[in-house]
Amino acid sequence: MNSDNANLPHYGFVKAAVRDRRTVENVVNEQIIRSWERCINDHILDPEYRPETVVVDHKDLKQRQERYSHLSAIAFSEMTNLYQQVAGSGHSILLTDSEGVVVNYVSDPMFTNIAGKTGLQLGAVWAEQTQGTNGMGTCLIEKRPLIIHKNEHFFSQNTHLSCSAAPILDPTGELIAVLDASSHSHQAQQHTMVLVNMSAQLIENRLLFCCMRDNYILRFHSRPEFITTLGEGVLAFDGDGCIKAANRSALFQLDMANIKGLLGQRIEALFDIHISNALSNAHDLATVPTALQDIIHGRRFYAGFQPPSSDKRRPNGRSKRFTTSTSGNEVKPVLDDLEFGDTRMCRNIERAKKLLERNIPFIILGETGTGKDVFVKAVHKSSRRADKPLIAVNCASLPETLIESELFGYRSGAFTGANKEGYRGKIVQANGGTLFLDEIGDMPLHLQARLLRVLEEREVIPLGGEVPIKVDIRLVSATHKDLQLLVDEGRFRLDLYYRLNGISLKMPPLRDREDRDALIKHLLEQEIGDRERIIIEDKALQALHDYYWPGNIRQLRNILRILIGLCDNTSIRVEDLPDEIVNVSYSGEPTQRFRPTNSLDIAERDAILRELEAAHWNITRVASKLHISRNTVYRKMKRFDIRPPR
Repeated sequence: MNSDNANLPHYGFVKAAVRDRRTVENVVNEQIIRSWERCINDHILDPEYRPETVVVDHKDLKQRQERYSHLSAIAFSEMTNLYQQVAGSGHSILLTDSEGVVVNYVSDPMFTNIAGKTGLQLGAVWAEQTQGTNGMGTCLIEKRPLIIHKNEHFFSQNTHLSCSAAPILDPTGELIAVLDASSHSHQAQQHTMVLVNMSAQLIENRLLFCCMRDNYILRFHSRPEFITTLGEGVLAFDGDGCIKAANRSALFQLDMANIKGLLGQRIEALFDIHISNALSNAHDLATVPTALQDIIHGRRFYAGFQPPSSDKRRPNGRSKRFTTSTSGNEVKPVLDDLEFGDTRMCRNIERAKKLLERNIPFIILGETGTGKDVFVKAVHKSSRRADKPLIAVNCASLPETLIESELFGYRSGAFTGANKEGYRGKIVQANGGTLFLDEIGDMPLHLQARLLRVLEEREVIPLGGEVPIKVDIRLVSATHKDLQLLVDEGRFRLDLYYRLNGISLKMPPLRDREDRDALIKHLLEQEIGDRERIIIEDKALQALHDYYWPGNIRQLRNILRILIGLCDNTSIRVEDLPDEIVNVSYSGEPTQRFRPTNSLDIAERDAILRELEAAHWNITRVASKLHISRNTVYRKMKRFDIRPPR
């Protein structure tokens, strides 16, 4: 960069860059320069003087929210999930319409007040024409995911923001909204950009399924196990085989640059299948994907077909579930599949089976990663409620401002930004099935009283509502915390503790399981699937057996996936294992590993591990959260043998 320009104030640097691009070569991204040029030459803006934030009036905002109510209802759960993934890092998650007006948001309390002062609020117009270069407005013009970080903003007053934005396209490829995550981060968060883009694609996919429910659906991928995942291609077509809509992944897999090139084409022009066979497959009850060949390039794909939602031949009106099993049988986590000779797990399963059909709440205890959620799914699948919904709520990842509306729901107009149709809370969604409250120990005290009332009266009153809604739910909760200690400290209600604690089942840590060799082999087979059989050599199995496993089964699964991916033959040797597991000294003897000597050590290690996982292993954020130095975090990680995932 030109040394003279390096000392210029922000507005001077922007003007200099627009006058002569060469002054910022290899320093400023091309799309940022294009935006700055538009701001000065087309929008006639001055980077030194930002105009007052334009906020549409109340009537205009309500009309926009009404027009976008369907999209907002679909997007809200993904916005909440996105917020949970970046929670604690001071983000606002915003949804704008096609004109850059904010119509919905989810915000971190620590950022809400500051965000309001900078115009990150409902009704604010963040079009590039008024706010200059910014995540939402520039994304609307560039029509692709982007990061606008600090000084890349056009106006000096916005340079404290870091924004990651992604476009949301309708099923025909038209840009209808932008999803944005804005914060005061000092570093451009590439991983936040990835999460925002993934969330935008999930919203698009859900919108496609909703808008195209009266059409046939083709879901495809080059690998059958990726059908029903974010990576699947989705095409909607009518009874004549004419394509009506497609998602981004379909374009990518078919090497299509633009959706317009797909719309109106016939399925038979893309794949080697006759329309009559496609319709027959859609109405068929078989769940094994069909092998197809791409007409243009000759590539092999696997596909599943679904009939229109209104089709009377469609079982229960529900989407089919596809499995990669050649037998067509979907693997379900039933209780008997969860133990292979461990005494405590066997006892847990026997007790759970005896109480499956009784109206007794379960509470699942155990360290992070021991499989509490898997056990809950197995309890649900083994009960008479198996064909009803299993609704999970993580009480630790939701902010206090959201958890009440998420659990209890709300009526239309209950609060600013509420969806026009209201929202059925998780409790009502679980009616007839199972409600799983994960990390129940983190539920705020004032909501514990409301939950207790629901459990006792079996009815729920949504926010802004007056008429109670009757519910029939099985309640299962889980925590890694000592609830009795929380009760003693006044952080958990004693009456709720007794109401939840019908029966306590503690998941043993992996290091203490008597069946861990058999469990390792079982998980390996699960991860391999239909691929060529891979075995673990005895020395490698012994090393896996001896490892302390601070992350328990979750960590084991991740390690096995890596080993399978790197395996060049049909066996896993000790040399293939990560250093963190083998950790052999120069003498050839294993180094001494940390072994907990008391419950306090276990509790502290588990607490630190949980904070690290919640912060995505960001040491600075964990240190700030725990009010200790980064060096102290590193020392504790070394002492407790906690290592980042590879």
